[in-house]
Amino acid sequence: MICKNGKKKFRLDPRTKLFLILLCVLSSMSAPSLAYQFGLVVLIALLAAGFGKWGYAVKGVIAYALICFFTAWIMQEMTGTLRTMFVAFLGLLHKVYACGMLAGVVLTTTKVSEFLSAMNRLHAPKKLVIPLAVMLRYLPTVGEDWRYIKDAMRMRDVFPSVRGFLTAPGMTVECIYVPFMMAASKAADELSIAAVTRGIENPKPRTCLVQIRLGITDAAAVLLFLGYFAAGLYLGRSI
Repeated sequence: MICKNGKKKFRLDPRTKLFLILLCVLSSMSAPSLAYQFGLVVLIALLAAGFGKWGYAVKGVIAYALICFFTAWIMQEMTGTLRTMFVAFLGLLHKVYACGMLAGVVLTTTKVSEFLSAMNRLHAPKKLVIPLAVMLRYLPTVGEDWRYIKDAMRMRDVFPSVRGFLTAPGMTVECIYVPFMMAASKAADELSIAAVTRGIENPKPRTCLVQIRLGITDAAAVLLFLGYFAAGLYLGRSI
């Protein structure tokens, strides 16, 4: 993709991003070890860095490193029912962390117009495309409303945290979670109306200013994730 200033910008086709999510899910399901899972998170962090999201990449790796450290401590220090409970929870967390991290990258780097054009190339059914397109706009909008509500409530000494909920549960629910639920419901209605107004249900082929096509970066990303998935299968068989 060429920007207005003439410089090349790293981008991936929306179809490639969906395929990468599929490979990430398969890699997490067949992860032979915790080290392999950590490598998958690092690989996703490198992808996020390629999109310019360095802060997201660093925070994601650090957070997962802390989770791995806590998991190792649980396995060595705890015993009995408490250990079994934590191991079950952390096992699920390890399986979904990489997928959630990659999904965050996809949601924040994919425009709705590009996604719709890519799905039109795949001849995907409207019943599948429309909910996904609304979701791409819904999650960032809800996240923005959540930040506004938190900033406003901090001026009233109400904090959306466990400590704030325990010290003042009624005030926390009334001032933070109730407005957030109302804003989320309103955002869903507004986005649905906006999508219909812009002709999302139009059966004719869509047009897009950005050229949607597979390139070298798409092939490189797919081969990298596919190779990592194959390495996981090989290591799983050899263990």
